[in-house]
Formats: sequence, C-alpha cells, structure tokens
Amino acid sequence: MPLPTVDEIREVIKPINDPEIRVGIVDLGLIYDIIIDNDGKVEIKMTLTTPACPFGEMLIAMVHREVEKLDGVSSVKVILVWDPVWDPKEMCSDAAKDMLGIW
Repeated sequence: MPLPTVDEIREVIKPINDPEIRVGIVDLGLIYDIIIDNDGKVEIKMTLTTPACPFGEMLIAMVHREVEKLDGVSSVKVILVWDPVWDPKEMCSDAAKDMLGIW
C-alpha cells in the first residue's frame, strides 16, 4: 500500500479550525513538521496559539483521527512543541493573516 505524502496529510488536517479564532491550524502555521517513515508511521510536530489553549487536547485528537484514516498510515504520533514560539505575523498563511487582520 502506498504511503501518504506530506501534502496529503496537510490536506486532510487543513479543515481543522482553532475554535477560538476560527482559522485552520494549517493556515495558522501550527503544524511545524510531518515525518512519514517507510512503515507508515506518521509523526506530526505541532504547536498551539498559546500554552494555555483550552482546545489543545481536542485539536491534537482531531489531527490524530484525520491522519489515521489515510491509506498507508500504520500509526500517528502528535507531538506538542513550543519552540519556536508561535508568531502569527511570521507563521500564518496570507489567507489567515487576512482573516485575522494581521499585516
């Protein structure tokens, strides 16, 4: 069975929105890294808009659930990281900056 690509993984998690600001976690730049090994094990490093985000566990569970649905994925590990610190001016897509009024 073919392995998913990083782009395919980004596409399935792109619709997941941060409930507080209603912008997708991919467009917000919260996904720092995606690694897929030859056995279909996927490791995703992500951050949150703030360490006190009340939706952190929910967002991690949603990412896990969507990625494990992909063909070729044998396991999913989501790692929460805080370095670098999330900076919307540097990490958000242009579309997210427009939605948030950041420029």
